Amino acid sequence: MKKADIKNLSVGDLQNQLADAKATYTKMKLAHRISPIENPIQIRDLRRTIARLETELTNKQ
Repeated sequence: MKKADIKNLSVGDLQNQLADAKATYTKMKLAHRISPIENPIQIRDLRRTIARLETELTNKQ
């Protein structure tokens, strides 16, 4: 998710996106530990997206 897209979201949308991203991140980490996923860079990108979402949520509150 791009930075500009995140800035346009409301607080409720940010919280929903953050919850979805954290759930996906947990599933990806578990799947990667069991058997390596094809593109491990996705894990890093998702972690950074979570950080962006949390930062924007903090700024809006």
